[in-house]
Amino acid sequence: MPTIGGIRLEHPVVMAPMAGVTDLPFRLIARELGAALVYSELVSAKGICYGNRKTLKLLETDPAERPVGLQIFGGEAAVMVEAARHVAERRPDLLDINMGCPVPKITRNDEGCALMLDPKRAGRMVRAVVEAVDLPVTAKIRKGWDENHVTAPEVARELERAGVAAIAIHGRTREQFYSGRADWGIIRLVKQAVDVPVIGNGDVFTPQDAARMLEETGCDAVMIGRACLGDPWIFRRVVHYLNTGELLPPPSSRDKLTMAVRHLRMAVQFKGEYTAVREMRRPIAWYLKGVPRANRLKQLVQRLDKAELVAEALMEHLDSLGAQADEPVRLQPPTDMQEEAA
Repeated sequence: MPTIGGIRLEHPVVMAPMAGVTDLPFRLIARELGAALVYSELVSAKGICYGNRKTLKLLETDPAERPVGLQIFGGEAAVMVEAARHVAERRPDLLDINMGCPVPKITRNDEGCALMLDPKRAGRMVRAVVEAVDLPVTAKIRKGWDENHVTAPEVARELERAGVAAIAIHGRTREQFYSGRADWGIIRLVKQAVDVPVIGNGDVFTPQDAARMLEETGCDAVMIGRACLGDPWIFRRVVHYLNTGELLPPPSSRDKLTMAVRHLRMAVQFKGEYTAVREMRRPIAWYLKGVPRANRLKQLVQRLDKAELVAEALMEHLDSLGAQADEPVRLQPPTDMQEEAA
């Protein structure tokens, strides 16, 4: 099993950091359902340094989710060092540096995937962070900026020299965002370029995909992002398949609707009702994918502003399905992930 900075993972299946998705409630669910390691959504180093209340909320963790990595992003070494020290005081299991976010509001500030354009600069910044904290430091990168700037192997070597404990690599360029196919060949090249553990990311939607990525790339672990949205059971199914070769059935409508209610109530406890109800509209829509006759319910959930009204609507729909509620659903990964971290 992979070991990252002294942290021995139970198995090689981890959850990707995703902006607006991998908050504390969802991380707890993912760990419960089998993810060996979870990450926070990306957190602004400047926001941490400024003491922004909403930013600091993103750094809250719970013992039940360990091992957990907190991911930060930024482009200035001094700011990243100050933010990293603040994060280290919270004692997560590891600190992850985002070098893969393709969103323009981040890359235009020479942050996120923009760091892939200057491997030496990226290495210097990461070295400063590594030397400033006593946590394992990891990084998440992409294939490169575009097909003319495929820098992942070079960046990975710079990061290894800088002292990172592991590297996660998404097999798409910044130009691709989440379109097209992920290039697993670049994951293999990064694995060949460094000795630290490499985590492969991109287009792992099924247990068979995970097994194939491990075999084809030689990576030490697979990272699952979009496939877990509305289907956190994917971690359990992947782990079971890797261990036994047996495919477990996908979740039923009952599983998805009851989890949607549970996730909503966890979010209310963590964020308060006003924020949770509004932020959970998109995750609930993901849970409803594949649930029979759910179109009207999706529209209703978008209008409701009280948590118990949302929960009642979900449970009423469950009751209306009768025996159909216990049939496995047909799964399709969400595609509306332009805000995904990397």
